Amino acid sequence: MSSKPVYKVIFYNQNEIYEIYAKDIYQSEMYGFIEAEEFVFGEPSNLIVNPGEEKLKNEFAGVKRSFIPMQAIIRIDEVEREGESKVKEIKATDNIASFPGGNRLPPKPTSDS
Repeated sequence: MSSKPVYKVIFYNQNEIYEIYAKDIYQSEMYGFIEAEEFVFGEPSNLIVNPGEEKLKNEFAGVKRSFIPMQAIIRIDEVEREGESKVKEIKATDNIASFPGGNRLPPKPTSDS
C-alpha cells in the first residue's frame, strides 16, 4: 500500500515567495482559491535552526486549512517526501509580479532615453 502523497506548494505572499509542504491540496469551493491542509514541517535539528522554516511553522501553527488565491500560486509539485519549507524575500531585481499587474516594478530606464 502506498503512502499518502505530499505536495510542495510555491506561492507569492506579500513580497515573499513561500515554499510549503502539505498532504492535501485541492480546488476550493470558494471560487479562485486552492485549499491546502495537513501542513508538513521537517523535524527540528539540534544543531541547525532554519529561520525560514521556523517563521512558516509559527505562521501556520494552529491553521487547519489555508486558502491560497490561484493567482498567487507559482507551482504545485507532488513529491516523494517533504523537504525544508522556505521563505524567500523578493528583491527589486527579481522579475516577479502577482497577476493581474499588482506590485509590478516600473521598467528600467535605458540609455537611449
